[in-house]
Amino acid sequence: MTGRILVLLAAFLWSTSGLFAKSPALAEIPQDDRAVCLTFWRAVFACLMVVFFIRRWTFDWRMLPMAACFAIMTWSFISALVHIEAALAIWLQYVAPAWVVIFSWLFFRESPDATSRPMLAFAVVGLGIILVAQFLAIEQFSAWGISAAIISGVTFAGVVIFLRRLKDCDALLLVFVNQAVTAGLLAPLALTGYVPHDIQWLYLAGFGVFQMGLPYLLFALALRKISSHEASGLGMLEPILVPVWVYLAWGSQPDYQPPDLGTLVGGGLILGGLVLQLSLHARRSWSQTKVAK
Repeated sequence: MTGRILVLLAAFLWSTSGLFAKSPALAEIPQDDRAVCLTFWRAVFACLMVVFFIRRWTFDWRMLPMAACFAIMTWSFISALVHIEAALAIWLQYVAPAWVVIFSWLFFRESPDATSRPMLAFAVVGLGIILVAQFLAIEQFSAWGISAAIISGVTFAGVVIFLRRLKDCDALLLVFVNQAVTAGLLAPLALTGYVPHDIQWLYLAGFGVFQMGLPYLLFALALRKISSHEASGLGMLEPILVPVWVYLAWGSQPDYQPPDLGTLVGGGLILGGLVLQLSLHARRSWSQTKVAK
């Protein structure tokens, strides 16, 4: 259960993205510069959080494709946010658990265990309802925006799989490598664009430490204990919680838009699947403990 709890904590922290991105202080950043500015400084502060605590500076060739997947994931997700609705971009990215299952089976012959399959079924149905509702609400499609969101989901699955394969490496080092590569690629654009000021620095620091650096550390530690497809499935708690935090923090803002019915129904199914999976695992652990006694 330790690994599952770590994933849920990571998803909880990841879900605070709306608290930062939708905050009035960061909303002052011009729209054309906002995505690059937020992503770059979030990565910088995440690097600063972990760099002084790394104990083992080692190299493994698998860090290269991991960092490449992470950088492409970040870039494609930003592109998706620019061209399509944010909700649609987030849910298309969270097709990632399906990609994790497919890639794990194709390359490593790993398949979901019996307790994970119901959760994945609930997730597929719930995600399907959400995506259909989102597509029906769109008047004009952006082929590139949708493609970019799908790419972000595929590369997110790659990040999860490589984190699992690199479980023997220092988790802090893996977080640093991913964030440093992302910051390096975005630096030319970010450093020549908008310059944050005053309280914006505080929000950006919190964004990097609490929403990015710490949860990825927890996620990397969790992948030492549970499979990648199970971790990615449990991580779907994040998009469920995102609108909750946004509503609690900024629901009174005049430009606030509540989730539609499809998102509520689909999110409820995904949450139900997560609860079912944790219940099945808890029952199995209890049965094994009883037999051992």
